[in-house]
Amino acid sequence: MDSIALLLASTLGAGTVLAIAALGLLINEKAGIVNLGAEGMMLCAAIAGFAVVVHTGNTWLGFAAGMAAGAFLAAVFGGLVIWLNTNQYATGLALTLFGAGFSAFAGIKYVQEKLPEQSLYPIPYLADIAFIGPALFRQHPMVYIAMALAAGLAWLLYRTRAGLVLRSVGESPESAHALGYPVRRIRLAAVVAGGALCGLAGAYVSLVYTPLWVEGMIAGKGWIALALTTFATWRPARVLLGAYLFGGVTMLQFHLQGLGVNVPTQLLSMLPYLATIVVLVLISRNPLWIRVNMPTSIGKPFYPGA
Repeated sequence: MDSIALLLASTLGAGTVLAIAALGLLINEKAGIVNLGAEGMMLCAAIAGFAVVVHTGNTWLGFAAGMAAGAFLAAVFGGLVIWLNTNQYATGLALTLFGAGFSAFAGIKYVQEKLPEQSLYPIPYLADIAFIGPALFRQHPMVYIAMALAAGLAWLLYRTRAGLVLRSVGESPESAHALGYPVRRIRLAAVVAGGALCGLAGAYVSLVYTPLWVEGMIAGKGWIALALTTFATWRPARVLLGAYLFGGVTMLQFHLQGLGVNVPTQLLSMLPYLATIVVLVLISRNPLWIRVNMPTSIGKPFYPGA
């Protein structure tokens, strides 16, 4: 039972990274923008947050720095694809390549640095409950913040006027523009908000999930988060569930190794990515289901003068 509780606890931690990043990408795609630069933004945010904590000792300042780094890079991306109408896919890939190179360069002197000792955040009384306490109530606050973000985003998108406007921009920017809404500014705000969440996820990786800095430490999590939005059919609650599913697959490999299961380590390392491919293949068998849920204008440029 202790082993299962540990697996559940680590699943929540691993899933939080994917959940926060995927929620940010969901905001982008609901506005009609595809950002393939999540991996690069998360890498830059990871080193930004790590460097700030090394120099200040304040973890929450590190999270803020990660969000700022992600928002800045997303703003640059948004300016290029929304106002200059560059190709969204090519620009996003360029952002990923830039983020990988820049974070490696900027992080050279931080490879051997260590963070201050992390505080523990057990919830009083609940953390002492057998099995449930260690599994659910001894998590970092960011785990619970991710859950609140999913609930808040679902409420925003489907229960508020702002969410309706955002979805209308992603469905038919021409109609939203005809009604007088500033489509480009709304899309830019969505891109920046999504970038800030990707930055928060990147900072979480280097500050909490694996509290250190090494080159390329995001290790494909940005791509999995991108696939997760499709897997969840652009629904925040499904994003959260999918993130924990992939997080569980990721952590299962370490627990199997710890239990001495005689499986090649290379195969175990493949599990998260193999699960991603399998899920996408299964979803793609029903293209109508995707079209019904996918924002109609996703990935399409908007020309106000047209």
